[in-house]
Amino acid sequence: MTLAPWHADNWQRLLARRAQDRLPHALLLCGAAGLGQREFAERLAAMILCERDDAPCGTCHACHLYAQRFQRDPEETRPDGMLSQPHGHPGHPDARFVGHALNEKSSPKKMYTELTVDQIRDLSAWLVLPPQLGRAQVALIDPADELNVAASNALLKTLEEPGERRHLVLVSSRPARLSATIRSRCQRVEFHLPAREQAQAWRRQAEAATGRADAAAEQRLKHTEALMTPVKPGNAVNAAQHVWSYFKGSADKNTRLRFDKLINKVSMGESTIPMKRLLLKLAEAQQQHYLLNSLYFMKLL
Repeated sequence: MTLAPWHADNWQRLLARRAQDRLPHALLLCGAAGLGQREFAERLAAMILCERDDAPCGTCHACHLYAQRFQRDPEETRPDGMLSQPHGHPGHPDARFVGHALNEKSSPKKMYTELTVDQIRDLSAWLVLPPQLGRAQVALIDPADELNVAASNALLKTLEEPGERRHLVLVSSRPARLSATIRSRCQRVEFHLPAREQAQAWRRQAEAATGRADAAAEQRLKHTEALMTPVKPGNAVNAAQHVWSYFKGSADKNTRLRFDKLINKVSMGESTIPMKRLLLKLAEAQQQHYLLNSLYFMKLL
């Protein structure tokens, strides 16, 4: 997996920890959706499993196994229709990806809308076994904020009793939905919005290298530009109030107070960025992806 330039600092810190044999047992990769946390997590897993110092080298036996991917039949999808494992499950026996899976018990069979306790129990049983290739075991859980209560409790037991060279990588764009105890057991790796110029330059490099536009790059750039593009206060207020109408009924008191405070600031000519962050977060949290393409939302963005 190719990393974006804004991943460099986090990546170098983790490389240094690996060189010192001090990689954390559990990592929580978090930040706004679309910043490439999943790609970072998969490359991190490759680095953990790689047999060489210049990890991930891409040429050793472990890297070749990890690069072999497959999708289950039927394909696993998230509630929004996207693939649960966008790049497939890894062929390496010491790597495991956990995400939305098929409910074999339902009739007709359908996808779970959350990550279940059976998945985590199965993962915990796997982590007890010795690594087949001897180096380490690594599990990627994405989206970790979709764990249900029973699954969270089961995961907590695994986090409290870490095995040697067993690594858990949790990916979340909504880490506040994770229990405080799980968050406290993980080392947090934050992903922040890059400058628009940096994101645009990276997209141009990706297109030049491949000869075509990269869909993931386009999506990340869209999120970045959406949050950083200035908007005239009057237009922003009208658009924000329209989009807010979709969320107002289900928003809690603190969110309503925060929106009122931000909309007043924007009407006084202050930055629209905090308000846009709030609305984008609500749209993603409630999976109202169509709002991202609506006329009103695009006016705001």
